[in-house]
Amino acid sequence: MALLIKKSCINCDMCEPECPNQAISMGVDIYEIDPDLCTECIGHYEQPTCMKVCPIDNTIIHDPAHQESNEQLWDKFVLLHHSDKL
Repeated sequence: MALLIKKSCINCDMCEPECPNQAISMGVDIYEIDPDLCTECIGHYEQPTCMKVCPIDNTIIHDPAHQESNEQLWDKFVLLHHSDKL
């Protein structure tokens, strides 16, 4: 599933540059994660880097509205980064 940034975000700017899929951007009030681009860092890292660098516990969570299996996240990674080779 994609990740979600909760309203407890303090806009510290730590997560956005760490996202290998460029899925994080500034929203109206806080940073937001585009579920169409988020692969939870599958294909890049062992764990989501945004969660790792966020200084506020439980601010970045799994988005219950965008549930995806690891296989679906891998497929998304391939489409995002290797679609020219398909």
